[in-house]
Amino acid sequence: MEERYITSVDLGTSKIAVAVARVEGDDVQMIYFKETPSEGVRNSHVFNPQKVSAPLRKALDEAEKDLGIKVSQAVVGLPRYYVRQEKATARLERTNVDESISTEEISALKSEAVDSYPLEDSSKEVIYGAVAQSFSVEDCFQTAESDIVGMVSPEVEGNFKAFIGSKRSSTNIDMVFNNVGVAIADKIFTPDAVAKAVLTPEERENGVALIELGAGVTSVTIYKNDILRHYAAIPFGGNTVTGDIKIECGISTALAENIKLAYGACQPDRLASMSEKIIQINYVENAMEKQLPVKYLSEIITCRESEIIEAMLYEIEQSGYSDELRSGVVITGGGANITNCGNLIKSMSGYTVREGYPLHLFTATGCHGISETEAATSVGLILAAKENTVLNCTKDAPVRLTQSDDIAAETETETEEAAQEEIPNDGTLFGDAHTEKVKPSQPKKPARQRTERKPSRFSITWSKFKDKVQGQMDSLYEGMEDE
Repeated sequence: MEERYITSVDLGTSKIAVAVARVEGDDVQMIYFKETPSEGVRNSHVFNPQKVSAPLRKALDEAEKDLGIKVSQAVVGLPRYYVRQEKATARLERTNVDESISTEEISALKSEAVDSYPLEDSSKEVIYGAVAQSFSVEDCFQTAESDIVGMVSPEVEGNFKAFIGSKRSSTNIDMVFNNVGVAIADKIFTPDAVAKAVLTPEERENGVALIELGAGVTSVTIYKNDILRHYAAIPFGGNTVTGDIKIECGISTALAENIKLAYGACQPDRLASMSEKIIQINYVENAMEKQLPVKYLSEIITCRESEIIEAMLYEIEQSGYSDELRSGVVITGGGANITNCGNLIKSMSGYTVREGYPLHLFTATGCHGISETEAATSVGLILAAKENTVLNCTKDAPVRLTQSDDIAAETETETEEAAQEEIPNDGTLFGDAHTEKVKPSQPKKPARQRTERKPSRFSITWSKFKDKVQGQMDSLYEGMEDE
């Protein structure tokens, strides 16, 4: 089979991730992955296309230089926040009633459901995607898509779940790629793509809730019988936790982020001797010193993470599938790296919890970070795009690295990572015992937890947090309309 290359771009709130994969048939080899600090993105929405264009062009230039390619087009993810889900239906009167229902007819039925759905305001809204829930033919109702293909009936009716988002957010993405001179091969609704990258077929079949902890958005996607059943998101994430640390400790955002990555953890009572440590922050400019107990830092993080998790558990309860999640909860995204985050969810809900890493990937030497939770979206976009067998995102074939080139590239990457570990000019961070410099790019990883779910159901209080979420949603939507 002919070799082709797929480039994905994840426009995140805090980082732009560019990934390139070599695809040959069903084999996917990740050959490039790199993250660049982003600008002009808020809660996964591009609100300033001009600000996003510069770091994206830089990120693409680096990929082209490292691989020896020219990126002509890319697949990109759609925003995850302010997306509402609605029921859509469509009916197909078949002309060849004695022939089996084909996959092409099901695809046409899905397109009909999307095209005919009555949007409240087509100038402001657009359908990001649709997922088939069930089909009906004559006396057979609530039939899965895998079973409906091959059946015989004069007509078929489909029930779909349509995901509707802001049209402005979609057109802003178009403007960004026009500015950098790269065509958009496809815009993909990322929750479904991420789920297929980190969840096993058994988990999707038995029932699972995938919680994606991003920088600006936290979302939950629920699967049952291998079908996406429910999706919801809130405008809170890792950046909110960083903001809490900044305000409580009176430090800069950059320093707060480095401290969170190096020492951040939930559940201070479970930190053992670590909770007794004290972080000493030395300000070089005015020789001032500040001390931050690790236990207090953990209390700050736990307070905000508990609110975020409570919102996700509320959505799980509202979905109607809270008692059918036999595979529990899977957490992914950069926020999943916070120590004891999984334990906190388990203690609040009783579900089993595991971290979701990209599955079934073959990576090239030097493709650092692609197997981590924060790369789940990039991998999901590529896996979704590879279904398009004619898609090739490059003009020229990549330069194949020799073994010596691999070693040189890996050494160069390690040098760059070491340089990036320096804390900004506003302060230097030291440990309390040996005054060691913190390496924020190497946060401690929590141990995977595999425990049994408690038999009793959890009770969730929404109260003031719901009002806070709704207020942010309304203000953001108004701001988008003003644009």
